[in-house]
Amino acid sequence: MNKLEGFWLGQCIANWTGLITEMDKIGIPIDGKGGGFYTREDWGKPDQPNLWGSNELSKTINYIYAEKDSIWGADDDTDIEYIYQELLLNSPSLDLTGEQIRNAWINHIHLDEENFLWVSNQKAFDLMNNGVIPPETSNPDLNPHYEMIDAQLTTEIFGFFAPTKPEIAMALGYLPVRTTARDNAAWISEFNIIMYSLASMKTEHKTRKEKVIWMAKQARLHLPNDSYSAKMFDFVLEQYNQNILWEDARNALHEKYQIRQEDGYHWATTDKSCNGCFAAGINFGASIISLLYGEGDIKETIKIGALAGWDSDNPTATWGGLLGFMLGKNEVEKIFDKELSSSFNIHRTRKGFPNQGIDNFENMALKGQLIVDRVVQEKMGGKIDHQNDIWLIPNTENE
Repeated sequence: MNKLEGFWLGQCIANWTGLITEMDKIGIPIDGKGGGFYTREDWGKPDQPNLWGSNELSKTINYIYAEKDSIWGADDDTDIEYIYQELLLNSPSLDLTGEQIRNAWINHIHLDEENFLWVSNQKAFDLMNNGVIPPETSNPDLNPHYEMIDAQLTTEIFGFFAPTKPEIAMALGYLPVRTTARDNAAWISEFNIIMYSLASMKTEHKTRKEKVIWMAKQARLHLPNDSYSAKMFDFVLEQYNQNILWEDARNALHEKYQIRQEDGYHWATTDKSCNGCFAAGINFGASIISLLYGEGDIKETIKIGALAGWDSDNPTATWGGLLGFMLGKNEVEKIFDKELSSSFNIHRTRKGFPNQGIDNFENMALKGQLIVDRVVQEKMGGKIDHQNDIWLIPNTENE
């Protein structure tokens, strides 16, 4: 329970910290905005305007907290996962159907006002409202944004629902991923699901750094070797192993994929709106920089993610959630040396939930635990040891 609470807390801290710098720096400027990149020297310095002006979340680039008597607001990096958790919790089957997903999106996402959807999520939602059922909502013939970032920020949680069993986790998340993603965007989303599933595995690693790097290498095995996502991972890992500064690794990633467009990566020119700033690929590359160079330290991982560029609230939220889970809520609060809010307002961005959308991390973690209980019994042939409050999961090769 404390680990799942740590997931929501870590993800919220990281999400809101990353929002300060979201789309501030995308390398190639658009109409004179977003050019260049931040470095570690910019931490604590004034936040610069993003592509759309200033978001006014913070005057400086620093961690954002909802302290004890306040409330965390939902954002697009947390709210679709919240919807999927509620959907699974109340579903007769753990295998979600396209109709269930469509109904959940339509019931909980605003149609006519600011709805916190972008690119592929928005297009998929438009298609749903025209009667299209997932996975057709990510069909490249219908959704030109099928290789954008969207599924990376909406599906990681399926990894937690199948602890130590990535194949089962990917099966649970298969259709949610393909509600908005195909090809590299889908494989990258599954990379994150694998990471979340492996987080529960007891290993011989002596440090969190060692375990995180092992998890990343395990997840890399899922990426097809000839895909740009695999080659991006390998490139960043090579930079890290050569002790190159993270800023230099980020600059090299930008030059290789955004400027020279190597390994078949073309979104910097295909996407005219912002040179592929929302693309799955370049944001995945940036996320691997913060993951590896953060070395299992939640504060450092969030800091690098926030400064690395592009859609910076996404990698921060993904790894903040992962490391928050590995640490647990109590340890996260200790690391940040603050007593933080456990309240969560899903209605900041979504609609149609009980209690006017006000929930709390303990309750959200309990819902997650109930889903894991079902997955362990129905999908893994495992048992729940109520006396010791543990899951008994049969061994497999990857354990």
